[in-house]
Amino acid sequence: MKIILAISGCLLGATGLVAGSITGTVTARGPEGAPAASGGGEYQSHRYSLAERIDYDHLQDFVVYIDQAVGGDPAARATVTQRNVSFDPPLLAIPVGTRVLWPNKDDIFHNVFSMSDAMPFDLGLYTKDQKVPELTFSQLGRVDVYCSIHAKMHCIILVLPSRFIARSDARGRFVLPDVPPGTYRVTAWHDRLPPQSKTVTVSAEGAQKVDFVLGLANLPKY
Repeated sequence: MKIILAISGCLLGATGLVAGSITGTVTARGPEGAPAASGGGEYQSHRYSLAERIDYDHLQDFVVYIDQAVGGDPAARATVTQRNVSFDPPLLAIPVGTRVLWPNKDDIFHNVFSMSDAMPFDLGLYTKDQKVPELTFSQLGRVDVYCSIHAKMHCIILVLPSRFIARSDARGRFVLPDVPPGTYRVTAWHDRLPPQSKTVTVSAEGAQKVDFVLGLANLPKY
């Protein structure tokens, strides 16, 4: 899944302020005893041949962010485009207060809406020839967005407390640069797993390392 991070504002280094960084890795751990993603056993049969399994060892596109307000961040702008009957990007991580535009680039109508508690809305029916709607996301949380006409259209807007947001690379590595000195709650997130938070203290210069392992181990058992 491609993730776009909407982060704006001048870097602290450009203003002469000292700053450090937070680096590390994020990995995922599947439930014990789960069959390997490569298959085997009954998964080789025709009945289960199309049963897709999650390959936890190769999950990507983790989002890591400072999970608290950090100073007065300037307003940001972002875009989610309706193209080829899908939302591009399918996941947008943004700081709270970001204004998001919703252009329709297809030759057909779309109707963008959400029932999420953090931001319920309905943009109505519109085509690419009409004015592009825009919304300001002023509440924290996850906003699941759909099209009322096309069942498979879905994207997630992840509204976060600050502009310090990073996406992991293909090896699970991430960097949060230009973080002011202080102690922060840092959270790692993935769409399919419970998030994990850790406390990190950032010095005036240099990098502070923190690693995350996301899994189901901390969910209650019934």
